[in-house]
Amino acid sequence: MSQTNSKTAEQLIKEHKAKHRRQFLKTLFSRKIAVASFVIVILMILAALLAGVISPYDPNVISITERTQGPSVAHLLGTDEFGRDVLSRIIYGSRISLVVGVLAVMIACVIGTLAGMVAGFFGGIVDDVISRIAEAIRVIPQVVLAIALCAVFGGGIVNMAIILGISNMTVYIRMMRSQVLSIKERDYIMAGKLQGNSSARLMFRHILPNSVSPIIVTMTQQIGGTILSEAGLSFLGLGISVPTASWGSLVAGGRAYLLTNPVYSLAPGICIALLVICLNTLGDGVRDALDPRLRGEI
Repeated sequence: MSQTNSKTAEQLIKEHKAKHRRQFLKTLFSRKIAVASFVIVILMILAALLAGVISPYDPNVISITERTQGPSVAHLLGTDEFGRDVLSRIIYGSRISLVVGVLAVMIACVIGTLAGMVAGFFGGIVDDVISRIAEAIRVIPQVVLAIALCAVFGGGIVNMAIILGISNMTVYIRMMRSQVLSIKERDYIMAGKLQGNSSARLMFRHILPNSVSPIIVTMTQQIGGTILSEAGLSFLGLGISVPTASWGSLVAGGRAYLLTNPVYSLAPGICIALLVICLNTLGDGVRDALDPRLRGEI
């Protein structure tokens, strides 16, 4: 009898989780703009992954005889000042934007979530120290902080991800701290303390899983802004170093040729704007899909 009840309980849990997934997907894709944004983001990810296959030329091959050409059959978006194919460099540049954006957000999320969870759970001097550090970072404008860190550590994909991750982690610290403060006084947390569960077990087994939704929403909404920050730093010459293709450096390189070949600068700029808008729209859709009121659960 107990086995039957146990199986029934497990089946109910599985059915409940499946129902939540269906409701999440239904709410997320109920708006056409969210579906369109999702499709565009997936296409850009596929383009980045398959850059070596779909790119018509090597993005770093120089051809002096084909410098600063406009769009043509051979070069659909023209060539840059070194005769390199602009379309190929844009396709390869999508890798940089996506890798730096996702990696930076992951770094910010891991560090910020852990720091905020520790600050909210232990309180006292631990909370004061972490909160003061977060406030000191937050009062410095993100671009100024990123420029200062780039000047110290230099550019490159890894350094850019770390720098942008550090400048974005305060959002997760504040959010996770507030989540922990509201969760740690609940009955099941108090019961866990009375049973002798360690602080680490309480934080990672009970508090963190109940804070996943706002973390996911914040991550999806931050990727677009992080990509825009990377493009801005690369535009200023502080981000990805030459000859590696990045959308920001392509926009900067095409400024001098706006009259002869405006596509050189406008095309990567449009790609940046389109990707950021789609990611932000998708982030809004994820936020709405995770809201139980919009799913009809409340």
